[in-house]
Amino acid sequence: MKILFKDYKKGEVKVQVTSLDDIWFLSHIIDEGDYVKGKTFRKIKLGEGPDRDAKVIKKPVTLKIEVEKVDFHKYSNSLRVSGKITEGTEDVPKGSYHTFDVKEETIIKIIKPKWLIFQIEKLREASEEKKASILIIVMDREEASFALLTGSGFKMLTDLKGEVGKKGYEDVKGKDFYGGLVKIADEYATRYKIQNIILGSPAFWKEEVLKVFQSKSPELAKRITLATCNNTGSTGVEEILKRDEVKSVLRQDRTTKETSLVEDVFTEISKKGNVAYGIVEVKEASGAHAITILLITDDFIHEKREEGSYLEIDAIMKEVDNNKGKVHIISTEHEAGKKLQGLGGIAAILRYKLKY
Repeated sequence: MKILFKDYKKGEVKVQVTSLDDIWFLSHIIDEGDYVKGKTFRKIKLGEGPDRDAKVIKKPVTLKIEVEKVDFHKYSNSLRVSGKITEGTEDVPKGSYHTFDVKEETIIKIIKPKWLIFQIEKLREASEEKKASILIIVMDREEASFALLTGSGFKMLTDLKGEVGKKGYEDVKGKDFYGGLVKIADEYATRYKIQNIILGSPAFWKEEVLKVFQSKSPELAKRITLATCNNTGSTGVEEILKRDEVKSVLRQDRTTKETSLVEDVFTEISKKGNVAYGIVEVKEASGAHAITILLITDDFIHEKREEGSYLEIDAIMKEVDNNKGKVHIISTEHEAGKKLQGLGGIAAILRYKLKY
């Protein structure tokens, strides 16, 4: 996600969606009562004749709505934000309803009465997610290119020229080429504290190089994810960035953090420590200002929105935020999230015990 503008004192943030994950983030940031403004398409009826004779066109307009409903469908990766129009054009009356269909490349402004700390952190996390320590290597038979993933895209580091002998022939050059590639990767891994490497190539080259990594640098080999691309250089890196393998690596980093948080909850439960779970216990702990870390699953939030009882959850999150607690929304796409959902979808680590 790109943050194009922010002024938290005025409650305004303008963002551009750059990935499907951003849509998931926004579904937990935009609340009922917020305002959303952006360019959209609106059906406009031309002429004043009977409906069957009137011509209807889709016209690009800039609208501002007061949010009444946020509808996220995780399996179709769609986010629909609906509400009454508060600002528009002459041919779009105020007070009528409109729905923003938020997808990749959408630019919207979100206006809140107050941005909570966890919402600001979620925006920061979404905008900086590509700053994860990831090295991208794209290669073919004669060349390898190295790039570092950054918050704004990628930075090309170096190119390595070489030649791999054809199968059935002596492969001295190939061994030198592969060995040199591993050596450079090792140097960059140390310099940039690389946690993950995406290794891409056409055909079988990536598998051959992985074997050399496993022989010469087995610890580094464990950090490698293989991908397919048809080019080297910046073109090959751009190919890799569009592939699911990169998104998978980024998700793994988030999943590790979320799993650790959920495991902390279960550890506290096992020793009858400072913990509350289920809506009744967590609401009581929130009222006592006892929550230091609040965990809520995305499925639980979705259920409450569908039931029309989300405001109760929203009040708990605001209470925790106001009392310097941390709020984490946990995905149920991984096992830890499913375990938390099994506890009722909501749990908290407390500053002190409420029950003895």
